[in-house]
Amino acid sequence: MSESPEDEKAAVLQAQADALRAVKAAAEERDRIVAMVTALANHEVERASIAAAQIGANRTRIREKAGVSPRVMYEWFERAGVSVRPKRPPEGKS
Repeated sequence: MSESPEDEKAAVLQAQADALRAVKAAAEERDRIVAMVTALANHEVERASIAAAQIGANRTRIREKAGVSPRVMYEWFERAGVSVRPKRPPEGKS
């Protein structure tokens, strides 16, 4: 006995829903893995940047190689106890 057109349509819709749930689950897993790897890689860049600063490497070069903003780099240094000069006052203010 063959399926009715309504049953065939329901089966197709169910298969599509199942496929979309699989896509969503795969994307969520990818996002979890990317976040984990990014955090690990950022930690390694932070550690290497701090080590470079501690042995006197040029801080501009460290920042360029690390690919981070000055704010991020100096936050790393402050947390690690690496000496950081005080911030300059904004232009035009004393």
